[in-house]
Amino acid sequence: MSAERNIVILTGAGMSAESGVPTFRGVDGLWEGHRIEEVASPDAFRRNPELVHRFYNLRRAALNTVEPNAGHLALAKLEREWRGNFLLVTQNVDDLHERAGSEKLIHMHGELRKARCECCGAVFPWTQELSSGTRCRACGEIGGMRPHIVWFGEMPFEMETIMNALKSADLFLCIGTSGMVYPAAGFAQMAAQNRACRLVEFNIESTEISRQFRERVIGPVSVELPKFVEQLLSDSHRQAWLER
Repeated sequence: MSAERNIVILTGAGMSAESGVPTFRGVDGLWEGHRIEEVASPDAFRRNPELVHRFYNLRRAALNTVEPNAGHLALAKLEREWRGNFLLVTQNVDDLHERAGSEKLIHMHGELRKARCECCGAVFPWTQELSSGTRCRACGEIGGMRPHIVWFGEMPFEMETIMNALKSADLFLCIGTSGMVYPAAGFAQMAAQNRACRLVEFNIESTEISRQFRERVIGPVSVELPKFVEQLLSDSHRQAWLER
């Protein structure tokens, strides 16, 4: 494989689950008796902002109890050493990729450790609790602060950048995602429009989109991904030496 190829990577909940990030959802799809849509939608926020804030305050606080796993660290290493273009897109709202060292990163569903004012649009780093009484640091308004999260019915962030990267991808890795949430579930199909693109799925089981991948790696991401990255970098460095 050429050392100058373009990599696009998508990570999902399975990536963070191995670090112990809780989902806050029971086996019945509920959180404390509430459907997830009741705490993760604009309508829910209008109806009961304190319930929504409590849900995200708990999730934000839980980040203090987890650390990046070997899979996160492997992707950060791949970014540092890859000679071509690199883009990491995550559906996860935690900051484990950043803590592992990733920089060329898009949080398409937002970030737990950021807050946004609906009155003025300002976005802030945020590690504290939010409430209906939180004042915006920019405009001073009270009541407009919300988690910087993409809720049901809202458009994911930076979709144009993601789509352009997928169109030129030579290698697409899909890691720990269920393939049930769009538009991310359609990324493999878009990357496959380039018939030379290598598509690889990493998961602990088959998913809704497994049939779209030419290669599949079954097993824990924290185990399988570092091995794959080491081989990929070894092949890349060897090819670069041969082309001198």
